Amino acid sequence: MDALLIDAITQRIADLQDETGLFASFRHNKTVFYQRPDTNVFFTAVTVFTLQNLVVTLPSQSRELVDRITQRATAAYPIFRNKDGLNTYNFWPTRPSQHFSNGYIFRHFEHFRIPDDIDDTAMVYLTTTPTPADGLWLKAKLAQHVNGSRENWIKNTYPEYRQLRAYSTWFGKNMGIDFDACALSNILYCIYQYNLSRDQHDADSLTYLRAIVESGRYLSDPFQCAPHYARTSLIIYHLARLMAAFDVPELAPIRPRLVADAQRLLSQAHNRLEQILLATALCRLGEPLPSVNLKDIEQDFDTFHFFIAGLLTAYQQPWLRRFANRPLMQMRWQCEAHCWALVAEYVGNKYVEV
Repeated sequence: MDALLIDAITQRIADLQDETGLFASFRHNKTVFYQRPDTNVFFTAVTVFTLQNLVVTLPSQSRELVDRITQRATAAYPIFRNKDGLNTYNFWPTRPSQHFSNGYIFRHFEHFRIPDDIDDTAMVYLTTTPTPADGLWLKAKLAQHVNGSRENWIKNTYPEYRQLRAYSTWFGKNMGIDFDACALSNILYCIYQYNLSRDQHDADSLTYLRAIVESGRYLSDPFQCAPHYARTSLIIYHLARLMAAFDVPELAPIRPRLVADAQRLLSQAHNRLEQILLATALCRLGEPLPSVNLKDIEQDFDTFHFFIAGLLTAYQQPWLRRFANRPLMQMRWQCEAHCWALVAEYVGNKYVEV
């Protein structure tokens, strides 16, 4: 039954891939009745990444589909590559820039044109086959934009983290330094995946991840800890994914805390995609896979989001940052294909257990 279900889900994801190789997503702000289709690489790359991690457990029919999905998706990546041809990637198409794609207002303002970032770059690298030279180049590029580079120090985090030489979300020279726990988890996954040399920047990034959990701040203020994801469940999901894939001794002490918090949050979650995130995380942390009712699960897609953009997040001024976590100041992104990929990931864990 689970094998048939995985085949059906994988086929549904394949059907959602458009002729360009991308998966449709949209951004919205329900507070102001705003919704637009959004052309971005993130949801296509993270959907492919999720499916690729399932390949070893998939039935043969689904494996073939994932291969085709991957080939079509990666063919679309070049339009998101750095505008000057470097090997970093942007959330939106770059040549020409299509920031806030399909919109009417924000796309006309350079202020809202964002630089390349570690999240999209990590996902592209993880779903393709970069050369060793590409990996070395990326590691050097990351070091050019860490906290403290060019005397540019982070201001929008807790005082005790401001001296950490951790990776910033952004590659842009004029963008403020930004720590996001989920984005850090993804770039560290990439670094471990390709066995790139590790240094103080990796150690300090891991210190940040461990500290926000040990302090409980990822529970009390997830927006501050991961401003582009902004939910504790998503931080747990990303940390568990990293910890399950690699031996990361620096994060081992927080495993019991993650398990306890995930179990408590799971008992409180109403949206079943949210339950799936937490159930998958618990399984990755070595716990039995909790049961989630999957009947008509797509009814929960509309009230689930995986990623946000805070319109004031990039500002360093404290008086502006006070408003950054308010729903009015955020765009939320949704993608049906990625929702199905999360369901497939959960079902894949059940399939392995059987």
